[in-house]
Amino acid sequence: MITKVEEEEDEANVDDLRTQTRKNGSKSGIIEMAIRSSTSRISNTRIIVATAIVSRIVVLTLTIIWRSILTPYDTSASINPTCLSTTTTTTTTVLFPRIAAAIENGIVWDSVYFVRIAQCGYEYEQTYAFLPLLPVCISFLSRTVLQPLVPLVGHRAVLALSGYFLSNVSFVFAALFLYRLSLIILKDSEASLRASILFCFNPASIFYSSIYSESLYALLSIGGIYFLLSGANNLAALWLALSGCARSNGVLNAGYIGFQTLHRAYHALFFQKDPFLVLRVLISGFLRCLFIFVPFIAFQAYGYYNLCDEQYPDKLRPWCKAKIPLLYNFIQSHYWGVGFLRYFQFKQLPNFLLASPILSIALCSIIHYVKLHPKVFFSLGLQVDPETTSFMETQTSTVSQEDQTQALRRRKHNKQEVGTIADNVSVEKLDKFFIIIIPFVLHLGFMVATAFLVMHVQVATRFLSSSPPIYWFASYVLASHKGWGYLIWSYCAAYILIGSLLFSNFYPFT
Repeated sequence: MITKVEEEEDEANVDDLRTQTRKNGSKSGIIEMAIRSSTSRISNTRIIVATAIVSRIVVLTLTIIWRSILTPYDTSASINPTCLSTTTTTTTTVLFPRIAAAIENGIVWDSVYFVRIAQCGYEYEQTYAFLPLLPVCISFLSRTVLQPLVPLVGHRAVLALSGYFLSNVSFVFAALFLYRLSLIILKDSEASLRASILFCFNPASIFYSSIYSESLYALLSIGGIYFLLSGANNLAALWLALSGCARSNGVLNAGYIGFQTLHRAYHALFFQKDPFLVLRVLISGFLRCLFIFVPFIAFQAYGYYNLCDEQYPDKLRPWCKAKIPLLYNFIQSHYWGVGFLRYFQFKQLPNFLLASPILSIALCSIIHYVKLHPKVFFSLGLQVDPETTSFMETQTSTVSQEDQTQALRRRKHNKQEVGTIADNVSVEKLDKFFIIIIPFVLHLGFMVATAFLVMHVQVATRFLSSSPPIYWFASYVLASHKGWGYLIWSYCAAYILIGSLLFSNFYPFT
């Protein structure tokens, strides 16, 4: 629906521009350029939607093929004990049991938790590591739109189908929002197209087509940032808050609003000299950030209410007695051994090698953007004149990838300031781009450090796969360094093939 509406708007704009061209002969050159830009946007949108759909079909087809050819390492996927809240066991007859079994056999790894929670709710302590948005959506879809399929394949298979549907549809819209966001940041339709196509075939693709929260999170986080940079602050806060209902790292998205608030407050205080405006900016920014944190905090409180019965203090779990009882942190540490440097063991070297490509690309992207203008980056852009740039003024705020290439080349041959990097790149234009990119780079840097030092490092492949700067940098590499570009595509293709083979047959993969 979003695509159709946007295409109709773009087509209407093209018609208006063509009408103006007939009326204004002297301005026809500029108007023709605008027509070509709008036409390109319509065409690229269709390409991205088609590519995203094709990529999901490819991944799902590979999954089915590998599942049919090989014997799974663990064949217990179809086992489904009765829910603890159910006192009686009911046996239901389905019309197509073989299809039902095939669907249920695809419920592997974390998919088991999401389907179980959708079916039975939060029964065990470790299930609280999985946030509720995806299970709630799966349960709702299985009880409404897909309810007629229950007599055919059974309830659990319908839950699985609901999860597959949600993940794959969310992925298509996430790719579309990444293109829209990239247009705002890069101001280059071709670079934005390349970045979005790379996302469609990203190395964690198997998780975006499985019953995992990656697709839903990518849609909500990228979409929320897109709305923020489009000026829809309240809608952005809502989407980013929902991203925190999908994955715990969604709370980090509050940093984008925090960065915006910092800039607005700084400019209001030191340039506009309006203390009341500063107060309004700080209050509104704080409330929006708090709104993003509320879902995660509320879910921790829900877990405490269900699992910590203070009437029996001797039976309380250790985390219940903590000053700040964070169930999520306890589960990650107690059940999965997540913690600072706890994964630094010689036997985990293969997992570090498995994660090394995505970590290398992420680190290179951070270095690339910091090197473009370190002075602005390390000052968080606060020293830039507010009359020439603002974090929210994105319509004319960015530089093309050609500008980035020229900047880096001139910096390599001489140590001059950015103002003399390239004759056709103004300081104002560069400053605007750097300010826009700063929160993305900081966010990515924090996630890279967390993935490498704290988490199971192999998870970095999917943990970092929803970060836009990775695809913007990779798009730049594809355009300027053909050899490295081929290597990136080979990496994506290899991980799609290996991931679909291993993951679908219950073998470890990221």
